[in-house]
Amino acid sequence: MHDEEHELSAYLNGERIAPGGIRKGISAADLIDEAFLAYNGGRLGEAARLLVKKILKPDVTLGVTLTGALTPAGLGRSCIIPLIEAGVIDWMISTGANLYHDTHFALDLKLHRGNPYTSDILLRDEGVVRIYDILFDYTVLLDTDAFYRELIKAPEFQRSMSTAEFHTMVGKALFEREQALGLGTVSVLSAAYQCGVPIYTSSPGDSSIGMNVAAVALEGNKLAYDVNADVNETASLVLDAKLKGGKSAVWILGGGSPKNFILQTEPQIQEVLGIDERGHDYFLQITDARPDTGGLSGATPGEAVSWGKIDPDQLPDAVVCYTDSTIALPLLTAYMLDRMEPRPLKRLADRREAMMQQLRDQYATRGRLSGAPTTARDVAKRGTTVGMPEKGEGKGSYPCGTPKP
Repeated sequence: MHDEEHELSAYLNGERIAPGGIRKGISAADLIDEAFLAYNGGRLGEAARLLVKKILKPDVTLGVTLTGALTPAGLGRSCIIPLIEAGVIDWMISTGANLYHDTHFALDLKLHRGNPYTSDILLRDEGVVRIYDILFDYTVLLDTDAFYRELIKAPEFQRSMSTAEFHTMVGKALFEREQALGLGTVSVLSAAYQCGVPIYTSSPGDSSIGMNVAAVALEGNKLAYDVNADVNETASLVLDAKLKGGKSAVWILGGGSPKNFILQTEPQIQEVLGIDERGHDYFLQITDARPDTGGLSGATPGEAVSWGKIDPDQLPDAVVCYTDSTIALPLLTAYMLDRMEPRPLKRLADRREAMMQQLRDQYATRGRLSGAPTTARDVAKRGTTVGMPEKGEGKGSYPCGTPKP
């Protein structure tokens, strides 16, 4: 035996790996805590505990991004809606495609499980559309297109607006349709409308919703997406959390344009507007993208620090889990609903104008318009930031998952 007085390395302070056997009837939350101990199972366990123990505190504002065809796979109904209603999700950025396919459910249009290896030539002949192993009739697209074209011809849509305002108005219409059909809440857009959760689309023209908006523009329709408003409104959401002495968290499902759009809120505040800030406090990503190909989808939270997107002092609270969102999201949803109390709804959609005015005021008094220092070196010299520790305090910058000795 080794000397009993032998001092173990600080790197050996993690929980011992000595699990019991999986038992009949074990809950999803207990399964994660007891059996997801290493590799990407370990990262999924870290993600679950990061959410419940830190991100879901009342003073944290959580933004979630959706990429990949999650809503047609039913994850909007099974996961996103319960998380919105439980107060987990405060704001969102989604691909337009996810919101378009989410609309099918409120219109009571049918999607089916199918075989991903069926001949697409035969499916085309049968008028069937395929998203991997999800199949639906071509009329689902036509009926959804018709709904959007009719809706956006209404007088209240004849103007420029942010995508969040647009989606709130669409959510109201879908909520009314759900009620008329007796469906309950089956649409993410409807749930977001009811709970005051703003939803943005970083590339609004890149989906069938945007395509229909473009089509009616040929007829003289005046609806237009205000992308400048989207950039500034999302930045105002993050700044508002910090000015209240709280924290900002991002949970990225996939990657793509929504990932950059949610992370660029901090460079917009710091680099462009010149307002003193440090970066998002918590970072969680579920992805299958590699970092070494140079794409943003696989970029690590450590790389994001160099852009000012992530607070360097918070790197130990950054988790990347390399797995499929269709696996991780249901497990994490079950974990959160089992381990947390519902959070009060922040209803940020109701405060969009107030937060935008606050952003304007901060830009004028603390930002570039005020003549304040705006270079990274000057900002670093200023020291204290709102709601953040002095430079040099806190946990320090360590690689994700590496304990501080």
